[in-house]
Amino acid sequence: MTTIQEVIRHLESIAPPAYQEDYDNAGLITGNPVEEVRGVLTCLDATEQVLREAVRRGCNLIVAHHPIVFKGLKKLTGGTYVERVVIEAIRQKIAIYAIHTNLDNMYLNGVNGEIAARLGLIHTRILLPRQEWHTARLTLPASLEPALRAQLLEHGAGELLHVLPAGGNAVVCDLRFDRASQNTLRQLLGALAPESLDACVWQTATNPHPGIGAGLIGELPEPLPGAQFLQLVKSGMHAACIRHTALLEKPVKKVALCGGSGSFLLGRAIAQGADAYVSADFKYHEFFDADGQILIADIGHYESEQFTVQLLQKIISQKFTNFAAYCTEASTNPVYYS
Repeated sequence: MTTIQEVIRHLESIAPPAYQEDYDNAGLITGNPVEEVRGVLTCLDATEQVLREAVRRGCNLIVAHHPIVFKGLKKLTGGTYVERVVIEAIRQKIAIYAIHTNLDNMYLNGVNGEIAARLGLIHTRILLPRQEWHTARLTLPASLEPALRAQLLEHGAGELLHVLPAGGNAVVCDLRFDRASQNTLRQLLGALAPESLDACVWQTATNPHPGIGAGLIGELPEPLPGAQFLQLVKSGMHAACIRHTALLEKPVKKVALCGGSGSFLLGRAIAQGADAYVSADFKYHEFFDADGQILIADIGHYESEQFTVQLLQKIISQKFTNFAAYCTEASTNPVYYS
């Protein structure tokens, strides 16, 4: 028997929750982690259509890239698609787990590696390595979890990334914090759960791994004219169209990329000498920031991350053989082109 918790642990051994961004809500969103897994459905977005497919296939675990819940829900009346998905998932006893920016930030088995492979890039590396991180893992009575959340929020002492049952009435809590908050956090934990603090595992590192961070940069085997490069991207990424800046006179050899919304890395791509930058969700004025130095290729958010569905299915099916893991048949892309 394999439990939902065991699948989660495997996924988080590949993409630890500590590497998700501050705004994210990756982790188990609905469901009981100790339930046995009967089947898994992987997707980008846990939509109503995907939920119906999970029911039809007999899957009680949906592993999505994007969290269906980003912000706190104040009511569950079915008035929005998010509320309807959560209500129906609970009704059907289907767990929904999201593995988002923590997977984005992985070099191995990560979102950006899939894009690089489809473009045939070589000599790839992380575009913006993670420079520093601080985490703490502690086990404490489950009854103290609400107080811990409240204290962290009140004192700005860090973020509770993930909580998993630890047996009995205990839970394992993963915290992330910055250097300036460490003393405050220690005092908070000492007052709340002194015995748990004694066994707390603290981790700090500077540039701990060259395979953790945002975006990728690599090279094409041979330089390509800009127009030919765009055709390569369009074909390799199954993109209906590409929004891009003006073609440059120089050929494209060094390529930077980032799945999803990646305009924040444009300056880094230019500084690293990239000839082209493949990403999504650029705003009108952000295209001007290319400033004749780089070719921006905006292929669309869904298009840039769509192959994550197959990646997740592969990660799960290679580890577990006592249940089926399926890729969703549904396209959850909300953007259409006419």
